[in-house]
Amino acid sequence: MTIKRRLSIILIALTTLIGVGAVPAAAGPGDPGWRPTTTGSTARFRGLAPVSSSVAWVAGSAGTILRTVNGGRTWVPAGPADAAGLEFRDIEAFDARHAVALTIGPGAESRIYTTADGGRTWSRTFQNEDEAAFYDCMTFWDRRHGLALSDPVSGKFRILATHDGGRSWSVLPPTGMPPALDGEFAFAASGTCLVSTAGTRHSPDRAFFATGGGPVSRVFSSGDLGHTWQVTETPIPSGPSAGIYGLAFRDAHHGLAVGGDHTVPAAAPAGAAVSRDARTWSVATTPPGEYRSGVAWSGRSAVAVGPTGSDVSYDGGSTWRRFDTGSFDAVACVARACWASGEQGRVARLTRPL
Repeated sequence: MTIKRRLSIILIALTTLIGVGAVPAAAGPGDPGWRPTTTGSTARFRGLAPVSSSVAWVAGSAGTILRTVNGGRTWVPAGPADAAGLEFRDIEAFDARHAVALTIGPGAESRIYTTADGGRTWSRTFQNEDEAAFYDCMTFWDRRHGLALSDPVSGKFRILATHDGGRSWSVLPPTGMPPALDGEFAFAASGTCLVSTAGTRHSPDRAFFATGGGPVSRVFSSGDLGHTWQVTETPIPSGPSAGIYGLAFRDAHHGLAVGGDHTVPAAAPAGAAVSRDARTWSVATTPPGEYRSGVAWSGRSAVAVGPTGSDVSYDGGSTWRRFDTGSFDAVACVARACWASGEQGRVARLTRPL
């Protein structure tokens, strides 16, 4: 098993180091905060799928999936019975009844499940049979069309596609995928290594995925449902455990990338970057300064999370302000309602819209 795969499955103890570089401003009186919910679980939730301010799903360790329909006041177990020993790292939900969830791991441990009844029953719609593949994350443009991303197989990242809401999947031909760099892979840290934006009359649906592990971190993009990809380098430092961990696009042009090195969580001076054309990336003027695993847009503002804290940006990702020091792995916003999830069953909502 590769170093990356061991790091993805085994929870590594986080070290505490003194950060360097630009330090975000302290929380201001108008900044938001997190309102914790009580999940009754100790699972680590790296998969997060809010549908509204009331409905949300989380997925995590030990095959755990929970669902709420009342804004987090109560959470109900909703996971597949045959996934108890697996690690969920991504979940995509369309409403209170329909969701698609991804487990990670080598070979047959990489699976995709779907439910149409709020998690009471699940169908296993994909099980990886290629020992060289390792699936990290998923994205959906709508209820029918979605993609899943595997680390490189035979020198290229592998893409799965569905056109029926996750009920069936097919491996796309690798001919349109640029070669991977030596050591390059994607991080299954927050369900946001692969993201998408819905098309308009002026631009098609687009998908993006982010990488690390190799000599440079990169962002791949596709405008034809994952058949062909273009790739660009980013300034976020990359290495065996470093690179881009979280990606978010507000539209087909405006993107945010966050990351660092999860073994050095308190030091990531160039751990956030911004793009305004989906082709070129620049380091944030005032980055969070520490490792961040998840990022999400909320209107023209954004929020980033990691094990050492949460940050907000009101200027499209150029400058970030710390507003919380608690640990979260994933963040997602929908209809101006932002949710975060992480270790020890932690799930929270922002106290006010951004």
